[in-house]
Amino acid sequence: MFKINDPKANIRNILHGFFLAVAVTVAEPSTILPLIVHHFSNSVVTVGVFASLLKGGAIAVQMWAAFYAQEYTRVLPYMRLVFFFRWFSWFLIGLAIYFVGDSNKTLTLWLIGIGLFGFSFTAGFGAIYFKEIIAKVFSKEYRGRTMANRQIFTAIGSILSGGVAGYVLEHYEAPLNYAYLFMVSSFLMAIGFIAFGTINEPEKKEIRKKEKSFIEFLKNSFGLLKTDKRLKNQIIIILLGFSYLLAYPFVILKANKSFDLTGWMLGGFITIQMIGSIIGSFFIWRKMSDYKLMLRLSFIFAIISFIIAFFANTPIMYGLVFLFFGLSMDGFSISGMNLVFEIAPEDKRPIYTALQSNITSLGLFFPILGGFILKYAGYNVLYSITIFMIALGLYLTRRL
Repeated sequence: MFKINDPKANIRNILHGFFLAVAVTVAEPSTILPLIVHHFSNSVVTVGVFASLLKGGAIAVQMWAAFYAQEYTRVLPYMRLVFFFRWFSWFLIGLAIYFVGDSNKTLTLWLIGIGLFGFSFTAGFGAIYFKEIIAKVFSKEYRGRTMANRQIFTAIGSILSGGVAGYVLEHYEAPLNYAYLFMVSSFLMAIGFIAFGTINEPEKKEIRKKEKSFIEFLKNSFGLLKTDKRLKNQIIIILLGFSYLLAYPFVILKANKSFDLTGWMLGGFITIQMIGSIIGSFFIWRKMSDYKLMLRLSFIFAIISFIIAFFANTPIMYGLVFLFFGLSMDGFSISGMNLVFEIAPEDKRPIYTALQSNITSLGLFFPILGGFILKYAGYNVLYSITIFMIALGLYLTRRL
């Protein structure tokens, strides 16, 4: 029997976040992933491309997923398929590094790219299904709390994973250390997938009959975007929130030029970032139901982070950079999800979610642009542009 705000659903949501974070932290886009890619390629543009691949593949399918999801009474069976393909893609990366590795660096990069794209591509379906489930099993007031709880344990999982990653990177030679991290973490990831896959999902009462064709669906969806001014403004502002990705993957590369970056130090930066996440989620985000204020605070923390990064040249200063990263990113995630829930009618929720996710996900490709800016203009210009874009997003929150 279904029970809204069921503590068991809260626990399953937390377990999913915890074990997914334990796994994905081994390819953390601000620290470890740039170093993995840099091992196989000296191009900063390539680093930007791979940082985008980790999440950017989701853009391709979110509208397609929403097209079908609008008439589903339950989405959990489809979510379980997503879980399997995400797990397989992640495990494939570890196999590629282990069996190919330095013997053919170009092939290894291609295989890593395929795995990252597959991981993020299937997440495009998962993002729609996940948000639909969260909206159905938790009330508006409880949603912020359960997602903050999830983020707290996600951060704890990342801290534990960061410590283990630091040990492995310090004690095993590259690239085998990267292969071990991916293969072992894939099985931990599976635990979180199984936990969420057993959540109790109720039937949806208000559904829409899907259009005769996907093209018709797209026309109707973007017609909705034109008429809903709040949704349009919200999408622009959240897209600007992704501007931190212009410079985010390259901060660790600048740190590596400033001082000797050891494996333990790298794990320490991950830990500090996750401590910021815990502080934000436990002391700030879980106590807030004003998601517009949450979004504004996230912009402010991101600006502070890059102002420090602009002048950073010591491990302590970089520690502060990653601390404020952690504070801001969870706020962006929680506020963005709940703001769209606030304005979306139940029968159109997958469409609203897909429109916002799909368009704002274009920001996941900002690292590619950031790579070009860094290559031709340097860090000072890159950081200046990033701060300006984030500040513009903060200013435009007045429109909400």
